[in-house]
Amino acid sequence: MPAVKKETLLRSKDVAHILDLPPDDVIYLARKGKIRGVKEGKYWKFRLRDVKYYQKKLQAD
Repeated sequence: MPAVKKETLLRSKDVAHILDLPPDDVIYLARKGKIRGVKEGKYWKFRLRDVKYYQKKLQAD
């Protein structure tokens, strides 16, 4: 049985740094469904691949 690789989740401030946006804007995008994220308690978490996908979409537009 293959081992399941646990993916590292990023915080909104990490995503904000990658996308050069304020953390509040990242949370707004997540709430609007523009970038995939999951809310765990009071914090938003994001997968790096979802952030990179969003970044690529921005560059294509």
